[in-house]
Amino acid sequence: MTTTATLLLSCADQKGLVAEVSRFIYENDGNIIHADQHTDLEESVFVQRIEWELDGFDIDRERIADEFAPIAQRFSMDWRLRFSDERARIAVLVSKQAHCMYDLLARWRMGELATDISLVISNHDDLAQVADDFGVPFHHLPITPDTRNAQESAVRDLIDRHDIDVIVLARYMQILSPEFVAAYPNRIINIHHSFLPAFAGARPYHQAHERGVKVIGATAHFVTGELDAGPIIAQDVSHVSHRDSVPDLIHKGRDLEKAVLARAVHLHLDNRLIVYGNKTVVFD
Repeated sequence: MTTTATLLLSCADQKGLVAEVSRFIYENDGNIIHADQHTDLEESVFVQRIEWELDGFDIDRERIADEFAPIAQRFSMDWRLRFSDERARIAVLVSKQAHCMYDLLARWRMGELATDISLVISNHDDLAQVADDFGVPFHHLPITPDTRNAQESAVRDLIDRHDIDVIVLARYMQILSPEFVAAYPNRIINIHHSFLPAFAGARPYHQAHERGVKVIGATAHFVTGELDAGPIIAQDVSHVSHRDSVPDLIHKGRDLEKAVLARAVHLHLDNRLIVYGNKTVVFD
């Protein structure tokens, strides 16, 4: 398959944006294979994803960003450039619940995720053998109230030392500090049930069962300083009824969490997400 370049951008809506970006690619003999854009009329924000083939493109890939920069500056764009042959490096953070971790590792092993899962970090050692079975280095960094800052510092050291691009919280049951989150903007993906904020805290499926809910769901989002309130990437729901026991709800909820998290990771790796404010645009 030919290698492609993908440009993702957002800025204040204004005349000439589509024409200028398209002209840049056309005048350098590029062949556009995907182009999509959206204007948020309430926020007056323009977002665009445009992908083109590098084969025959007049500008060497190392110079594309520099050549496009004057256009981005003229329109005050927030933008990034990605190439299809780049493989992001992922760190999976997990506690004791294994379902999301298993699913990500299995999809990676089968080639469904174009990435390198470089390491697994956990505050418990329960899942060390799982990581070992998949050939992924496992780092056990326990945490107590007295060691929280030191543990988080050790996590950051591992992430930076391994040049991690994406951090996936696969049911990592610890709250990250604002300093940690700020160090990796729009690079931390979390998954949780969609009962929040109605059934926050422990045993949410038990609370939902007591209330007789009719729908359960899962939400994947980027992590921000506000707990579980970052820009949403993917969601899904499943209908339930009075016939479903608590174990039934937990089983269905875990299936949703696995699928939604995998979809969010895939969209991020495939360069289909643009974040502005506390929103995402998903070009799927």
